[in-house]
This record gives sequence, structure tokens and C-alpha cells, in this order.
Amino acid sequence: MKRRTFLLLPLATLSVRPAWARMPDFPAVASGRPLVFPRDYGAHSSYRTEWWYVTGWLQTDAGGTAGASLGFEATFFRSRPALDDANPSRFAPSQLLFANVALSDPRAGSLQHDQRAARRGFGLAQASETDTAVHIDDWSLERNADGRYRLNVATPRFAFAFTLQPTQPVLVNGAGGYSRKGPRPGEASYYYSEPWLQVDGVLKRDGNSPGNQAHVRGQAWLDHEWSSAPLADEAVGWDWIGIDLDDGGALMAFQIRDKAGRKFWAGGTLRAADGSTHALSPDSVSFTPLRRWRSPHTGAHYPVAMRVDAQDVHLTLVPLMDDQEFDSRASTGAVYWEGAVTAFRAGAATTDAAGAASTVKPLGRGYLELTGYVQRLEL
Repeated sequence: MKRRTFLLLPLATLSVRPAWARMPDFPAVASGRPLVFPRDYGAHSSYRTEWWYVTGWLQTDAGGTAGASLGFEATFFRSRPALDDANPSRFAPSQLLFANVALSDPRAGSLQHDQRAARRGFGLAQASETDTAVHIDDWSLERNADGRYRLNVATPRFAFAFTLQPTQPVLVNGAGGYSRKGPRPGEASYYYSEPWLQVDGVLKRDGNSPGNQAHVRGQAWLDHEWSSAPLADEAVGWDWIGIDLDDGGALMAFQIRDKAGRKFWAGGTLRAADGSTHALSPDSVSFTPLRRWRSPHTGAHYPVAMRVDAQDVHLTLVPLMDDQEFDSRASTGAVYWEGAVTAFRAGAATTDAAGAASTVKPLGRGYLELTGYVQRLEL
């Protein structure tokens, strides 16, 4: 424990630099750079910010029948601080890694979550440049040569060891992976997704006794995104969805909000059931709050039930449970809502918990992310 504490560095100290220090040269995101795999599965350490984000729905086996529905999240972040590259010290935090993990279990009533942070090296944390292989201690996400991912996480309250099998081609977002996040060309990221990952593995809850271990199956979504650009000055946060549609399609859509809560920018990608892919323009995407939930932890009001209109797709999103707020101020510094949601045809479902709409046939399942509702999101 002392070794880990010694190697961590509070984020606040990273902004203090001597006058002679040189700012690093963060590369810009520009259109026309095609994504190249398997290289781009790996880390891009020269860029300021990067993350690998996995969310999904799980079904437990219960005596040969379908058990409870659960949601899970595991996100690994990499950050390159604004430190002088010429610093020769092996203790200089040239790369920082963070991880947020969570389990959405309606039986628990609130989100179960944990987080970690470490500087790269010393056997504590690493992110490979050649393929997806990122870890902080024993938390890890790795991609095999056959395309399957292995996700391993263990916390005091839950643990999962999952295999995630791709069933569809990579979904390249934006213009060949160049994803605009604002009206100015530099406000962008490189971005791809992998929807419809088939999940198989073991979930442990509340200790390691045999009765608390279950075999689970499900579907997941993976995002990988990297950039050097902060949010535009006008923006405070975003609303985002990744939905595996039951017809085999997939929808990624987002809107970035301004300080008044209005849409500042929007976009997304729609993969139709026939496999065709369509980039979504800012004008074709809108998020409309249907019901808000007040967090008893932070007092924030989150629109946990949403109507999402994305070109010709019109959905009502209903949360698996309301309390899916994640407080990551001990790692990334953000507080946000990250929740499992069921998608129904707009106007056809209740906005209460997902179980209340069980008589209405869903169109898909996925995750909704809501940031900037406690304070402006700083990347």
C-alpha cells in the first residue's frame, strides 16, 4: 500500500511547472487519417486523453432458467499530463492511468462501484501501443489475436472475469474515425465502437463463497476514443448512448450541451439491420428529457429517462434502476450518471424502471451516459 501511495500523484500538482519546463507537443486530431488495425486497438500515448469503455447487460443462470438482469461497466482511462518531456526522472508521471468499474444490480438499490489510479510503470499500470492491453494492478482489459477481449476486475463487493466475443465488424464513427465534438475542426476525437459483443463469464458478488458466484451471459458495447482537444468553452458536458438494437443493428448517438442545457453539438452512427452504416449529422440527433431523478448523494438532477431521435430511429430510454450515479472524484475527478437502459419505440413505454415496461416489447438495450450535471466536465 505504501508503494502504491508513493507512486500516485495528485492531479492538482500536475499543473504546477517551473518556468523552464516545456509543454509537451500534443498532436491534433485531423480528418483524413484512416484508422489502422490492429495498431489503433492499442494506446496512443502522445495524445492528451484516451479511454477504453465497456458496458453491457448480463443475464444470470438460475437453475437452467434466465435469472436477473444486471448491468456492468469497466472503463480504463489514459492521460498524458502537461509535463516537460525532457524530465529524466523515472518517477516523472509521464502517463497516468485510471479505471472506473461498476455493477448495476436492482437488488442492491444503488450503483456498486470502485475506482483506481496509478502512474504508468513500476509494474502497477501499463497500456500497450500495439493492441488493447491495459491494466492497473490486477484490473485488466486485453484483446487476443483472435479478436476476443478478456476483462478481469475484482473489488471488495463484486468481481467479474468475462470473455467478450465480437460478432460484427468494427463500427468506425464520424468520417473514417474522425468524430467531431464541436463546430470547430479541432474539437474532435478519433473514435470507433464494437457493438454486439457476446459476453460469457463469471460474476462474483458480496464475497467469494460459492453461493455468490454465478455464470453470466449477455451483450456488451466497447468504445475506444482518443484526443488532445478539450471540450469547447461553450460546453459543460454530454449525453451519450450506445444501444445494441434487437434487429442486429446498433446506435451510437450523443449531444454536447451548453451552459444553458441546450444542444451545442450532436452526432452519432447508425448501423442498420442489413449492416449498412450511416453517419448522423448534428441536426438529425436530439435528446429530450422525459423524467429526472434527484441524486441523494450529490443533489444533481439527471434525466434518467430520455427520448432520443436519431435520423429515422425514435426511442424512449428507460433505466434499469434510477441510482446509477458514479462519483469518480478519487480518480478522474468527475461525477456522472452511467446507467443500463432499455430502448422502446418512442411513445410506447412508461418512463418508470425498466421492469414496469415489461409488457411492451423492447427494441434494444445499452447504456446512457450523462455528464456535466454536477459541474462542468473537465477532460
